[in-house]
Amino acid sequence: MPLALLALAVGAFGIGTTEFVMMGLLPDVADDLHISIPAAGHLVSAYALGVVIGAPLLAALTARMSRRTVLIALMALFVAGNALSALAPGNDSLLAARFLSGLPHGAFFGVGAVVATTMVPPERKARSVSLMFLGLTVANIAGVPAATLMGQHLGWRATFLGVSAIGLAAIASLALLIPHDRGQAASSAGLRGELAALRSLPVWLALGTTVAGFGALFAAYSYVTPMLTRSAGFAEGNVTLLLALFGVGATAGNLWGGRLADHSLRGTLFGGLASLGAVLLLFPVLMRAEWSAALAVTLLGMAAFITGSPLQLMVMEKASAAPSLASSANQAAFNLANAGGAWIGGLALAAGFGTTSPALAGAMLAVLGLGVAGVAYGVDRRRGTPSVGRERLVASHMPEEPGVLHH
Repeated sequence: MPLALLALAVGAFGIGTTEFVMMGLLPDVADDLHISIPAAGHLVSAYALGVVIGAPLLAALTARMSRRTVLIALMALFVAGNALSALAPGNDSLLAARFLSGLPHGAFFGVGAVVATTMVPPERKARSVSLMFLGLTVANIAGVPAATLMGQHLGWRATFLGVSAIGLAAIASLALLIPHDRGQAASSAGLRGELAALRSLPVWLALGTTVAGFGALFAAYSYVTPMLTRSAGFAEGNVTLLLALFGVGATAGNLWGGRLADHSLRGTLFGGLASLGAVLLLFPVLMRAEWSAALAVTLLGMAAFITGSPLQLMVMEKASAAPSLASSANQAAFNLANAGGAWIGGLALAAGFGTTSPALAGAMLAVLGLGVAGVAYGVDRRRGTPSVGRERLVASHMPEEPGVLHH
């Protein structure tokens, strides 16, 4: 695999760290800024809102620019947002800085996924995307715990300065390792032409699968701490280590999913969603003992992230006229899944169905995701659309589009 994928992974590591570290720093931030924990929780929402708005908007506005330039500019915006977070004098300014930090998130992963696939043969596309996402999953194993520890001992502002330093390292890596390109081939209609590429029903079905599939994950994962402490009996001090097991499972699932998807994209997607539903259905049983609860958390990360690369690649190939925009929109869909899944899981808890009920709500969302993926498959068959494997085979014999990266 090209060394340039390492630069994308470094950027993904920094983004993954800053996205999830706020959860662990909420008490410290709330105490320092003299606000309540629920008010500090809005800092998480501000970041997610930045992702949802920034992902399709920045991808569309930069559609004619060199992808290498776009990636460096997005990471510079990321550094600025985190530096401003570290320097924020109060809650309002920190909210604005967190929103700014979230703006480049989705576009970076979206454009980065397109760049990753242009540097490998067609039969290795999914694997290249999974290697970029490796930075995100490793962030959950090492980046977030280390950044949380730094914040607890040196202050939460030091954490965001540290993340800014990771961003600077990513900029240097991108400038050094990403090949120069001639600019993207964009529609002469500009922004309107880019947005028109998203009017396809298969694209929206793929995005819907992302929302339902990852909504299933976050319905359970958002409430995994009370499951581990109240149902499995773990002490609160052990939860951080158990969440690292989730990161281990997510990393393994991401790499495994990338390899499998290069052989059968739809088969990997269907199998991943079915496995996710099965794991979530077993949660009430697995959460009755410590050893099985630890296994459940690991399997949850693995089953969920098996679908990451297939979904990203499917969206890109269904919107081939605007792959960067579609890929970025898929990141927005991922964050909508985060918010929606947590809300649905919370409804199950509020209804009094028990501590592990969010997992069962997640299982239903996984079944919904399977249904949407099945409808997408049926639509492709009725339209006579070739399978993604055949699409890649055809693409490998087609002339290169202007602006494709050369390594």
